[in-house]
Parts: sequence; structure tokens; C-alpha cells
Amino acid sequence: MIKLARYLKPYLLSLFFAIALLVCQAICDLNLPNFMSNIVSTGIQQGGIDHAAPEAISANGYTLMRLFLPEEQKQLWEESYTKLSTSDTGNEHDKYVKKYPLLAQEDIYVRNDVNKETLAQLNQDFGIATWTFLKFSEDSAAQNGQTTEQAEGISDLDFSALYAMIPTLEQIPSSVMKTYQDQASGMQELMLNQSGIAMTRNFYQELGMDVNGIQTRYIINNGLIMLAIALCGGLATVLVTLIASRMAAGVSRDLRKDVFRKVSNFSNNEFDKFSTASLITRTTNDITQVQMVLLMGLRLMCYAPIMGGGGVIMALGKSVSMSWVIALSVVVLIGLIGVIFAIAMPRFKKMQSLIDRLNLVARENLNGLMVIRAFGTEKFEKDRYETANMNLAKNQLFVNRLMVVLMPAMMFIMNCTNILIVWVGAQQIANSSMQIGDMMAFMQYAMQIIIAFLMISMMFILVPRASVSANRIQEVLATESSVNDPEKTQPFDESKTGVVEFKDVCFRYHGADENVLDHITFTAKPGQTTAFIGSTGSGKSTLVNLIPRFYDATEGEVIVNGVNVKDVAQHDLRDVIGYVPQKGILFKGTIASNLRYGDENASLEELEAASAVAQAIDFISKKPEGFESPIAEGGSNVSGGQKQRLSIARALTKKPDIYIFDDSFSALDFKTDAALRHALKEYTSDSTVLIVAQRVGTIMNAEQIIVLDEGKVMGIGTHEELLKNCPTYYEIAASQLSKEELE
Repeated sequence: MIKLARYLKPYLLSLFFAIALLVCQAICDLNLPNFMSNIVSTGIQQGGIDHAAPEAISANGYTLMRLFLPEEQKQLWEESYTKLSTSDTGNEHDKYVKKYPLLAQEDIYVRNDVNKETLAQLNQDFGIATWTFLKFSEDSAAQNGQTTEQAEGISDLDFSALYAMIPTLEQIPSSVMKTYQDQASGMQELMLNQSGIAMTRNFYQELGMDVNGIQTRYIINNGLIMLAIALCGGLATVLVTLIASRMAAGVSRDLRKDVFRKVSNFSNNEFDKFSTASLITRTTNDITQVQMVLLMGLRLMCYAPIMGGGGVIMALGKSVSMSWVIALSVVVLIGLIGVIFAIAMPRFKKMQSLIDRLNLVARENLNGLMVIRAFGTEKFEKDRYETANMNLAKNQLFVNRLMVVLMPAMMFIMNCTNILIVWVGAQQIANSSMQIGDMMAFMQYAMQIIIAFLMISMMFILVPRASVSANRIQEVLATESSVNDPEKTQPFDESKTGVVEFKDVCFRYHGADENVLDHITFTAKPGQTTAFIGSTGSGKSTLVNLIPRFYDATEGEVIVNGVNVKDVAQHDLRDVIGYVPQKGILFKGTIASNLRYGDENASLEELEAASAVAQAIDFISKKPEGFESPIAEGGSNVSGGQKQRLSIARALTKKPDIYIFDDSFSALDFKTDAALRHALKEYTSDSTVLIVAQRVGTIMNAEQIIVLDEGKVMGIGTHEELLKNCPTYYEIAASQLSKEELE
């Protein structure tokens, strides 16, 4: 995968933008449980009051609570609150009267703008003062024979009775008050804060404030913030998906283009290394796997770690004491994922080779359908396909079964985690060390952490297979063609146009121990036909394949138009050659488009002339659409002989300096063969013609016949000369010609 990272270079800006959006989305998702916690804990449980220290308090209330404050904190309170008098005037005073109606009748104290540290200290002090008040009230009630419930009620305090007791309370010794304050300081901070908020709510009611409105506004405001955060997260998700889709599609497009370009430049050596089925799989299925990883991986690989790490941090912020629950869940998850993928990884790596095999069998069956039917081997081929198909299916089923186990196992872990959080959290709530909203938020963060690991596990499914695919793609891209253009090309020698020379040429296939061609030397000249004949496997086709550089000679020189073919650009070399392969290849289109493959500007008259020489004009003219008649993929809608004649006509349309016919007359009957050779002689009178043939009758009129046997030249000459001087040629001719023809 890393080797293909260069394809992401054009998309780096988009990649960074997508990562930034993912961070934004993760922040949004991580903050939603916080606001949910605030709505439950502060909005519902605390009536929307989020600070124990009141923002305003009546003068009597201030005096009362000041009595229960620690001595060392009274100065801070005097600095943090400002007294507002009923006798004050002005717009500012009117605003306070509207907000705190009691100000119209009595003096009040309003909290100044203080920093977070001061506000936190005021909250703690007010909580201590409230608990000191409650403890003192409890003890006083016990001495007077009242019940504890009566003494502890905060929601229905009689302020007029309390304010009447202020002179009495002022007489209490500071040492006694200190004892109560020390007891309050030992209470849970959460309990102090909640009791202080309950007391503050009473003071707000005394001020005439709309406490129900405070709660409603708090819940609505937090709800609107949650909605805005959710919309931002959703927008980020859409944008990331769009960017990832464009990036993945662009990378896969570039990969396909480069793989196709690389394969197009391969010599026959490289095609011997990679099978056609494998190259098709690498160009399609393998690139699709990489595209899928890029599409999903950008989100999963970037988003999941942020969510996992952020979820841990946020969860610890809610409750450090319950962190062991998350740690336990994570350890179990990692163990589960590790075991499953240790088993599945080898199967992922095997997947693509099994797809290669299936493609190979399917391709062979489709291409050889007529042969299969002719020999009645349908059952054998069906079994062969079934074997390849079942091997792939079994491998996929094995992997899928493992993945199927993963999801319910993770859901089981998730549900067990929820139960454990509720069980532990309920105890902490009972002990007043945790709020319900915080427990709910902790549960949400635990789920986010587990889901993050689930996302990471999905990457373990995609990445191994994509990694194998990427390596297979890189293997193609890293393969250098053994036939390359020189850095400095040479022009053809115009005085030697059409001349083909072999000078002591040897050729050996890559990795082979012996030469296929041994010390071949000959010259083919314009206006002459040079023919090659020999037994099957004697090296005829290999020899002519050296001329257009489908292979490069191992030793010696192949010279075309006076220049070594290795010193000429491949395009320029092949531009002067008209090549007709053993098997006629036609492309989907029309007859005209196939004939114009060598010369796109060829006129209809030129197409007709070339078709007439190739003996194809008769069957073309019988078609209703003539040269515009459609040709199916691979030329499947024409016969073998027609396909071969159209291939010959295509080369003739090009009008090159050199013609190579690689056993191109084998599908023709003797009459058509003779007519074609007669017409060809006149049409190519100024060109060099090289013919590979099995039939002596096809080449017996050639000016030069080269006889090959096991890669060696056994004789060179005319038909008559070789009959006298070359036993190998005579043996071939004797097997095909009558005694009269041999004499």
C-alpha cells in the first residue's frame, strides 16, 4: 500500500481538508454526550441552575448565609458581591428590578463578573455554608424534639422565620460554627454543590425570579447547541464522504491508466510472466479493492482513533473511578480482534490468487467453447470451473464466518459494558459521588470507544486484502519492459528502405537454458519474398517477432532499413512494418474501422483495393452494409478464413515498407491461397515480404526460402535449389507434394 502512496500526491490538499473535517466531526460527536449530561444533571436535576453561588441574593439572605461561611472566605464574598439599594435610580437599576422584582422592596446583592477560579471557590464556599446551616438546623431540631426530615427540608424554607433568628445566630461562638464547617468540608464535593444549588433556587424564588423559566431556557439552549453540533457533524460527514469518493475514484482512475499504459508497453517476455487472466484481475478487481480502502479507510483510519482516544479522555473526565470498566472492555476487544484476524489473515492473502484462477478457467471456457462442445468435455470443464469456484467460495465463506462472529461478539461486549457501567454507576450515584447525567455520558463515551474499535476491526478486514491487491498492482507497475527505446534514436537509412538483415542472431527466452534461435544470418530485400519454413517449434514465429521487437535478440543484430532495431524508436520501427499474426485478431466495430486500424485516413477506394488483394471483397460486398458491417468482439461473427483475410487486408491498407505474414494463410483454401499470393505479388512489388508458412505450396515461388530446424538455419535458397541441396526441405516438400511436383 505504501508503494502506491504517490498516487495520493495530487489529492494532498483534499486529504488534509478531509482529515480536518474528520477532526471537526469527532469533536462534535465527543461533545454531544457532554451536553446530554448537562441537560439531565443541570437542566432536570438542578432546575437549570449550574452554579451553587447565587448570581443574586436578598440582603437578608446574604447576611444569613454569611454567618455560616468560613471566616477566611468572608472577605472573598464581600469582594465578589455588590449591594444594590431600593433607592438607586437609572436604567441599570430598572433592568435589575425587572430581573429581580424583590429589589423594588428590599436591598439585594448581585454577584460581580469573576473568573472561573473565583467562581469555583464561591460555589464550594456556598455549598459548605449550606451544609453548615443544615447540620446546625438538624442539631437544633433534635434538641427541640423535631424530626430530621423537618430540619433537612430545603425546598420549603420559611425565610421570615430564619431572618428573625439572625440576631440569635450571630451570638453563636465561632468555635461552634467552625466545628460544623469542618464537618461540611469533609462532604463529597458533588453533594455540597447540589445542596448549595437547592438553597440558591430558594433564594431565586424569594427574589421573584421565574425558576421554571430558568430551567426551560437552559434545556432549550443546550438542546439547540446539540442540534447545531449534530448538524455540523452531519455536514462534515457528507463533505468527507464526497472528498473520499472523489479521491478514491481519482486514484483508481490513475492506477488503471498507469497499469494499462505499462501493460501496453510490455514485450512478449513480460506477457509470458503475467497471465492474461491475472492482468485483467489486477486491472479491475485489485484496483477496486484499493479504491474501497481509500473510500472507507480515510474515514475509518482517521476518525476511529480520534474517537477512541477522545472517548477515553472524555470518559475519564466524567469518572476516573470507572475507567477500569473501559480498560477491561478494550482489552477484551483487542484480544478478540487479534485472535480472529490471526486466523483470517492467511485467507485474505489467498483471496486474489483464487480470483485469478477463477478468471483463468472462465476465460478458457468461453474462448474454447466450440472445442469443448466438439470433444464433449462439458462435464469436465464444468467440474474444473466448479472446483475453482468452490475454492474461492470456501475461502470467502471461511472469512465471512469469522467476520460474522466478530459483530455479535462486539455487541455482547458492548451490552456487558453498559450493564457494568449502570451497576457501578448506580452505586456511585447512591454515594453522591456521581450524577445521573455523568453516568449516561460515561456510557455514551464507552459506546463510542467500542464503536471506534469496531471501525478499526473493519479496517483489518479491508486492509489485508487491499494490501495484497496493492502489491499485485505494484508488481505490474514495477516491472520494466525488456524492450525499451534508446535514449538517443537513430533515423533510418533511406538508401536501405525495406532491407531486413539478421547478423549472427541468437535468441533465448528469459530463464531458458538453451537458445531458441542459433546464429541466424540472412538478408531480405525489397521486391522479394523471403519465406521461412520448418517443423513445428523450429523458431519461425520467434524469428519474425524479433523484427518488430516483440522480443530482443540475445546476441547479434537485427537491422531494418540500415539501422539496428535497438537503436530505433519502437513506434517508428513498427510504423514501417505491416504485421499479420498467426491468429487473426479483429476489434469490435465495423469492417472499415478494422481495416483503417493501420491507416485511419485510408479512403474507401484503398480499402476496396486492399480487400480485393486479400480476397475479402467478395464476402464484404455480399453484406448489406458492406464495409460498415459490424464486427463483434474478437471477430466472433465472421469465420476463421474471413477473419484471416480481413487481418491481411488491414496490413495491406497500411502500405508499409515491410510485410510480415506469420503463417497467415493457414485458414485459406488452396484456391484462395493461390489467388491471394498472385495478387499479393503485384500489390507488394516494392516492399519486402516475409512469410512464415507450413505449406510448401504457399512459398515455393518465393525468391528466398529459409529452412529452420531446432532454431538453426538448415538451408537458404529457392525452391528448386533447396530440393537439391537441403534434405530437411526435401523431407518437408516430399510430405506435401507429389513426385511430379518434386522433380
